[in-house]
Amino acid sequence: MSNTMFEKSEAQNGSLSGSDLDFEKFSGLLPVITQDHGSGRVLMLAYANLEAVRKTQETGYAHYWSRSRNTLWKKGESSGHVQQIKEVLVDCDEDTLLYKVSQIGPACHTGAKSCFFRELQTEPSVK
Repeated sequence: MSNTMFEKSEAQNGSLSGSDLDFEKFSGLLPVITQDHGSGRVLMLAYANLEAVRKTQETGYAHYWSRSRNTLWKKGESSGHVQQIKEVLVDCDEDTLLYKVSQIGPACHTGAKSCFFRELQTEPSVK
């Protein structure tokens, strides 16, 4: 009996470690989608290097790599709006993470619950 795509993907399921992640594709960083574990709402997108991933695993709180400040940061360290990790999932290519979190306070630096609160309008077709 031949393996179906589903059977192949099921065989690849399991736990991964930080060393299994593909940090090379994006110059040492992985995109991290952060989602509220209860509502499923996407809260933000940030980036993590291996140090940030390990710190997240060690502490149980979301840590990211700031591309603008070029430093590791704990989400909510100064504001108190921390993200307690409930689950970390890895995508099929091992180059993107999904943090499912319990968000304390707003996730966005603007004070919004989510960083995704504006809609991109459809542009009229150019003839």
